[in-house]
Amino acid sequence: MARSTYYYWVKQMGREDKYSEVKEVICQIFEEHQGRYGYRRITLELRNRGYTYNHKTVLRLMNEMGLKSLVRMKKYRSYRGNVGKVAPNLLARDFTATKPNEKWVTDVTEFQLHGEKLSLPFWTCTTARLLLTM
Repeated sequence: MARSTYYYWVKQMGREDKYSEVKEVICQIFEEHQGRYGYRRITLELRNRGYTYNHKTVLRLMNEMGLKSLVRMKKYRSYRGNVGKVAPNLLARDFTATKPNEKWVTDVTEFQLHGEKLSLPFWTCTTARLLLTM
């Protein structure tokens, strides 16, 4: 390393932070909105308060201070309209059977677990009240 480079950085270390004022304002905005504002919204809020800084500068300062916005998980939407064929309604909600194995019905239950969609298919016989799952 060159001697001039070393002394340049020694001199830089003694200089005060030119972003100290805006860092305090960024922290204040971040805490006002309980960590929901990211660098884009904070940049706009800074402009509303009279500070003009580039969004990249705000992002860098937030990274230096360890501020990261909360990201909400998107709600799962499974509806896709009319997809596939609809089977004819042969039972017409009459689930009583006169002999075993006459009527079998099925259903698929979907639920979310740890951010993943899981499906649980099952079949049942209406006379024996058996429940079969995969």
